[in-house]
Amino acid sequence: MQKRLPPWIIGEFIGTFLLVFFGCGSLGASVLLGAQVGVFQVAIVWGLGIATAIFTTRSLSGAHLNPAVTCAFATFGDFPVRRVPSYVAAQLSGAFFAAIFLHIIFSGALVAYETSHHIIRGTAGSEASAMIFGEYFPNPAGQPITPAARTTLPVSRAFVIELIGTAVLVFIIFAVSDPRNQSRPRETTPVVIGLTVTLLISLLGPLTMACFNPARDLAPRLWSALAGWGAIPFNTNGHGWLTVYVLAPLLGGQLGGFLYRTFLQHAYTKSAESQS
Repeated sequence: MQKRLPPWIIGEFIGTFLLVFFGCGSLGASVLLGAQVGVFQVAIVWGLGIATAIFTTRSLSGAHLNPAVTCAFATFGDFPVRRVPSYVAAQLSGAFFAAIFLHIIFSGALVAYETSHHIIRGTAGSEASAMIFGEYFPNPAGQPITPAARTTLPVSRAFVIELIGTAVLVFIIFAVSDPRNQSRPRETTPVVIGLTVTLLISLLGPLTMACFNPARDLAPRLWSALAGWGAIPFNTNGHGWLTVYVLAPLLGGQLGGFLYRTFLQHAYTKSAESQS
């Protein structure tokens, strides 16, 4: 009999695929076609996309869709550590395939944009178009990052921004999904999480593009390197691709889980006991 994939693998793959498809798709439509104007319009598409992905897959896998969330639940929740590698692999795979699909969809618009803006893919400045896949700081906004712009946001500050943003996101995910929280949104939890991401992108997106998710960044970044941008995705910000967009979200997730356990978990328990 044919062996089937566990439901959590399917859920994490599909959920992360949808997250990246809608989110990076909104970036592609904005940068290449001018379909969304301003950070908030991109942010709300991201938020709605995340809510849709969670609604679609949470009964299969809990809809982590983010290695930072998975690792935080393994450390501060009851998620089994043995499943972390499988979850992360599914998340990275889903994000990678979403990037491929988006490249197919926007390939014509990409070429037209690069031609009209005199961008040569794979050379310095082509982060202006690569940004629809991976993330860069400061936010290129569809233009090459100038030396003057680089001085406004060093790696250390970008790291702190991504760490804090991810900590806030994970802190809220723990809070709104805790059954001891009597005011949790229950059926609308995915909407609250999506709106949280919308708020964070609106606030921090103009600075670092607001990652908070290593799978969302690393897998599409790898695809862009394979699809003609070469070393640009990995040398534009030096080691920032690793420290800012992988390590900072992972550490931020741990910080968010720690803050939840320190300040809210016991308080929710006491509040639930006093109302029983």
